[in-house]
Amino acid sequence: MKGTLYLIPTVLADDTAALVLPAQVAMQVAALSYFLVENARTARRFIKTVAPAQVIENLRITVIDKDSTEAQIQEALKVVVAGQDAGVVSEAGCPGVADPGAEVARLAHKLGIRVVPLVGPSSLLLALMGSGMNGQSFAFHGYLPIERAQRIAAIKALEKQALGQHQTQLFIETPYRNMQMLEDLLTQLNPSTRLCIAANLTAPDELVRTDTVANWKGKLPQIHKQPAVFLIGR
Repeated sequence: MKGTLYLIPTVLADDTAALVLPAQVAMQVAALSYFLVENARTARRFIKTVAPAQVIENLRITVIDKDSTEAQIQEALKVVVAGQDAGVVSEAGCPGVADPGAEVARLAHKLGIRVVPLVGPSSLLLALMGSGMNGQSFAFHGYLPIERAQRIAAIKALEKQALGQHQTQLFIETPYRNMQMLEDLLTQLNPSTRLCIAANLTAPDELVRTDTVANWKGKLPQIHKQPAVFLIGR
């Protein structure tokens, strides 16, 4: 029989595992000896935090990140096809959502491996929940273009979609470019468009606030280098 691939959520903020992760996650981490991870160092720290009895040196840990090829992922899944269970651990949040774990899950299905997602914090869903925007119709766009003219065009297109279809538009930015993104949002969006900023989710200094673009001007939070989700809606 083939093994099972468990998608294991991690924390969004340091020192919050006991608060945001259900017991099932710790139990499954403790039961596994093979992990496919986005970052080996942070994955080892996470494993030791939620399953202290695990001996890290006895674990098999394979890095699968955004640069991994399909052939490398298939090679990593060979032992699962042969019968060993494995866990996928993201850098933060839920594997497979804006994350290289999606490719692991895709190939696992192709190979006939059972895929089991475990419950844990998702910054996108938490941001949507807290935004007060439409939770019945929404779309996530990942990172917007880095080049400013293309980014501005993308912002305008998202606003048109948000207002025309009453569909919440979610996107993220590399944390050290957050403030530039906010400045572009305030200069390019209509004053009446609603903008939500959700930063440092699940952390003690968590910020989730929705207001019109007009009301945000002059009151932007300092979220430089802080993980954040941005939402545009009616």
